[in-house]
Amino acid sequence: MASKPIIVGIDGSADSVRALKWAAEHARLVDAPLVGLVAWDLEPVYGYMAMTNWETSESVEREARTMMADAIGDALGKDAQIEERSVRGHAAKVLVEASEDAQLVVVGSRGRGGFMGMLLGSVSQHVVTHARCPVMVMPHEDQPKK
Repeated sequence: MASKPIIVGIDGSADSVRALKWAAEHARLVDAPLVGLVAWDLEPVYGYMAMTNWETSESVEREARTMMADAIGDALGKDAQIEERSVRGHAAKVLVEASEDAQLVVVGSRGRGGFMGMLLGSVSQHVVTHARCPVMVMPHEDQPKK
C-alpha cells in the first residue's frame, strides 16, 4: 500500500513557493508522493461588467494550471516528481477536502490576497482549524535571508 500523499497548496505567492520547496524535501525524506494543488474559481460579476466579462472556467483554470506549473518549475525544476491537481472552489475548502486522504498539508502563511500585518492568512487559518491531518504552515518572511 502506497503512503498517503503530502499536499501543498500553490497560489504563486512567495510563501506558497517556499512551502512547495519545504514539502518537496519532506516528501523525499519520508518517501511520500507529493501533490501540488491549486484552487480556482470564477468571480461573480454583476451589472454591466457581467456583459463584458469574457472569462470562462476553462480560461481561469488554464491560468491557474500555468501559474502552478511555473511555480513548480521555478521552485523544483522542470523534472520534479509531483502530481499537479487543479480543483474548482475556494482554496480553504479544497485544501480541507484534500486533507481527508493526506498525511500532511503544507501551506504558506499568507497568500496572494493577504492583508498587510496579518500573522496568518484566512486560507491557512481555516486549513489549520479544519484539516483532517497535520498541517505545516510555512512562516511568512518579510525580507529574503542573505
